[in-house]
Amino acid sequence: MGAFEKYLSVWVALCILAGIGLGLVIPGAFEALAALEYARVNFAVAILIWAMVWPMMIGVDFSAMARVGEKPRGLIITLVVNWLIKPFTMAALGVLFFRHVFAGFIPPSDAEGYIAGLILLGAAPCTAMVFVWSQLTRGDPNYTLVQVSLNDAILVVAFAPIVAFLLGVTDIAVPWETLLLSVALYVVIPLIAGTLTRRLLIARGGPQAVSAFTDRIKPLSVIGLLATVVLLFGLQSETIMARPLIIALIAVPILIQSYAIFALAYAAAWAWKVPHAIAAPCAMIGTSNFFELAVAVAISLFGLNSGAALATVVGVLVEVPVMLSLVAFANRTRAAFPDPGLQTEAAS
Repeated sequence: MGAFEKYLSVWVALCILAGIGLGLVIPGAFEALAALEYARVNFAVAILIWAMVWPMMIGVDFSAMARVGEKPRGLIITLVVNWLIKPFTMAALGVLFFRHVFAGFIPPSDAEGYIAGLILLGAAPCTAMVFVWSQLTRGDPNYTLVQVSLNDAILVVAFAPIVAFLLGVTDIAVPWETLLLSVALYVVIPLIAGTLTRRLLIARGGPQAVSAFTDRIKPLSVIGLLATVVLLFGLQSETIMARPLIIALIAVPILIQSYAIFALAYAAAWAWKVPHAIAAPCAMIGTSNFFELAVAVAISLFGLNSGAALATVVGVLVEVPVMLSLVAFANRTRAAFPDPGLQTEAAS
């Protein structure tokens, strides 16, 4: 690990400050970037995510995909955590903090909006950024792709019923444009680009050429990550400065949820002897969130200036620093797991 990657958390902290500062100094530039969106999917963010995801997609080997189903433990853990635990613990934490712990700091009407936003975040597991976290922890790209794809398939049918149940709202309109466009931009297009790149490299120099090329472009992922941090915090700089206390209060249950969900999934993977290359990504899918979907639904249900919309935005701001801390922890605890790689997972 080079010096730049070793101190990645420092660079992220600096980028957070830079994003807030630039957002206040040149708000017009960030407003122009914010306008480059369709169905609540921002194309500037999409380009940066491509830069982060494409290198990992080059490592996807479709010939090895068939073997993923023979090692189901990582899939079982992430599905149980994402769909049977995470939405309900997020709702419980929202109720605990905003109806009780923080009741004296905010009006009850605002509290209900914040709870709703947290529920939307909890019911939407990550689609795009998990590829970045997987790459930073040397996760297995084939297995990660299958995990994300399976979660997306379940998301299509399970998101609305879960949200309707927890919010007590029967008319949940899933923003299909946001959902499908996000999957296409963040998964399908980078996968196609990665597959074509891999084929060209193998034709020229075999697997060694693939490894050499991905090593050379690895800084692209880190640069994309840092630029994304600057952009996200720049876009929300005025909100952060105008309502720092509310943002801090909303961040508390999100932080507790994130670390608790990761600990649960990671500990289950360790106890079940899942290799680290599978265990780390499977724990991070549930910890991270599909924030584009959560923000879009919050705005459609409650309005642009609602507490629910603000809570989903805070989820975006909290995610990157939290996930980087978990990446660091996962890398430090790699030796506690079986040898990484699909071939070494114990027979199920």
